[in-house]
Amino acid sequence: MVQRSAMPLILITVIAVIAAALLPPIAQDPAYHAFADRRTLLGIPNGADALSNLPFIVVGALGLRTLSSGCPPGGLTELLPAYRAFFAGMVLVGVGSLYYHLDPTNATLVWDRLPMTISFMAFFAALVGEHVSPALGRRLLWPLVVLGLATVLYWHLTETAGRGDLRPYGLVQFLPLALMPLILLRHPSRLQGTHYLWAVLAAYGLAKGAEAADAWIFGATGFISGHSLKHLLAAGGGYAFLLALRQRHPSDCNLAG
Repeated sequence: MVQRSAMPLILITVIAVIAAALLPPIAQDPAYHAFADRRTLLGIPNGADALSNLPFIVVGALGLRTLSSGCPPGGLTELLPAYRAFFAGMVLVGVGSLYYHLDPTNATLVWDRLPMTISFMAFFAALVGEHVSPALGRRLLWPLVVLGLATVLYWHLTETAGRGDLRPYGLVQFLPLALMPLILLRHPSRLQGTHYLWAVLAAYGLAKGAEAADAWIFGATGFISGHSLKHLLAAGGGYAFLLALRQRHPSDCNLAG
């Protein structure tokens, strides 16, 4: 039986899926790859956009190290796989996005987007687990990750066939953004420190805004583009989640997890 508190989440999901299905296919805009900052730094093409991915690798590695001996005090033992997938995804985001920015094309963009979906879906599963049900979050983890990866592969295959379609990828990227604030507001967690999760969402929102203002920010500052700033903000969101795992309380975790 569906709980009353879950009805808004289900309703938003159904509306979003129907709306996406009714839209015509959305191909990747070739202009997306024309980033504002094309300077070569240290012999690296598009150096700032490429090197600004290094914080992803650092934060991801720190997270995996924190989780290496089990669950830290600010997490739930049942959700260790989701936490580890999130930070492993961050390491891969850093590598994949750096590779993409060396030569921005649709063919290289797929290696940027694949690991992004791992981290994003893992974070969504962790949030569901912490605020709704640890068992549900754990059950959702791998189906969500597989779904996210499948949307990127679907886009890549359709783009290669000359009929690119970003609708499924857009759905799995933005639907959780609509659901997560509602989950935070309507479903209290056993862990104190919800502000850390709000910080993650805020960092992601600011990152998307910086991405949209890529050229304007570069023109205004003269030294950093909106896209480079996007990388730094998104990595900062990952660090906020790492702080949550280290500092929230109480927790039912144990180091044997």
